[in-house]
Amino acid sequence: MKETPSDALVVFGATGDLAHKMIFPALYAMVKRGELKVPVIGVAFPKWSLERLHRRVTDSIKRTGGIDDKRALGLLLSRLTYVNGDYKDPATFAALKNALGKARRPAHYLAIPPSLFETVIKGLGAAGLAENARVIVEKPFGRDLASAKELNKVARSVFPEDSIFRIDHFLGKEAIMNILYFRFANSFLEPIWNRNYVASVQITLAENFGVKGRGGFYETAGCLRDVIENHLFQIVALLAMEPPAGRDFGAVHTEKAKVFQAMRPLKPDDVVRGQYDGYRQEPDVAKNSDVETFCALRLFIDSWRWQGVPWFLRSGKFLPANFTEVLVELKTPPQKLFADSSPATGRANYVRFQLSPGCDVALAARVKRAGKDFIGDQRELYLCEELLGEETPYQRLLGDAMAGDGALFTREDAVEAAWAVVDAVLKKHHRALPYKRGSWGPKQADTMIAASGGWHNPSAKESSR
Repeated sequence: MKETPSDALVVFGATGDLAHKMIFPALYAMVKRGELKVPVIGVAFPKWSLERLHRRVTDSIKRTGGIDDKRALGLLLSRLTYVNGDYKDPATFAALKNALGKARRPAHYLAIPPSLFETVIKGLGAAGLAENARVIVEKPFGRDLASAKELNKVARSVFPEDSIFRIDHFLGKEAIMNILYFRFANSFLEPIWNRNYVASVQITLAENFGVKGRGGFYETAGCLRDVIENHLFQIVALLAMEPPAGRDFGAVHTEKAKVFQAMRPLKPDDVVRGQYDGYRQEPDVAKNSDVETFCALRLFIDSWRWQGVPWFLRSGKFLPANFTEVLVELKTPPQKLFADSSPATGRANYVRFQLSPGCDVALAARVKRAGKDFIGDQRELYLCEELLGEETPYQRLLGDAMAGDGALFTREDAVEAAWAVVDAVLKKHHRALPYKRGSWGPKQADTMIAASGGWHNPSAKESSR
């Protein structure tokens, strides 16, 4: 079962925004590449005709890149059928079973609100649609430790763990996978990749836009849940994990889970929460909302490799740039032979990963200026990859899930360990501080990291490469 490909794809929530913006374009790309040759059954509540769903799919592809292969579009539409009904009604699952026909190994993708996950998973189990099947669950997987445990319990009561694919589209990005490859494909990093040489690590995911009309969703999530606990924690795990015993995804998951388990639980003083001016005037936002649109935190990993090294994470909306970056700052040389190589003259050497909008890996080192005096400048040596022909995250992740490859998905123990780190501050935290649109968030976030040299805010050149 583990390596047997799925023989059908069921998309719950086929009429929703996620399907329109992400899933249908991914399926179209998969058909073009010859990667999708199985039936696709859309399931949703509206009583749409199949023709209306076909128009929706066609519109989706037009809006997200255009139709450049009419034959591929025709193939996708020919493989698409539709089942409408209430997810709480057993008749809906009976109709789905009928639509699946001879398919015996379907992959069920839950592109639906998290509040419906349990209902659909139990419905699949009761209808006998879980046997030899896979379930793909869209994030967020729970909203705190208790709800994540409950959802895991429900999912495991119907599907075995190796048939549950907890999807985080962030892990499907080429630049994120490059972190894992760069770390373990090169030997020069390992001797310095530890507390003896690394002074601090900072990770930033900045967005230069607001909630874009999704105020109602953000009121239920906030930046800590929406971005940091999942996306940025996954980057931390890739940077901090020990070398896996092998290339199989189980070994990688085991080492990532160990990182989450070693993270010191956060306290209120470890977290700075911010809210951009005007957020409370957004549609569907409470007039006295304390939800954070910016979050910065200081994290420690109590392991042999990372003991005492501070990790600084931040993310926010309406920041000055749109980029995602990692900066691993190294300690200064033990003896300062040259006056201009002290921390007072700038950053120590560092390794920098830009994950978006470009895909760069940079190494910063000091180089002497011409002349008799021993003074120099810090210069970056960097690799820039254009990523031509890159698969979209959803294209890669859907293909992997249907093939039974769980490498880019998250495992039960890792999900719960990550929630355990933030659980206390989800319930008890300082109030969100206001910040101006176009700024780098509340000043308290700068104070948090000041002793480690401050945040690295990208130059215009770096953020546009």
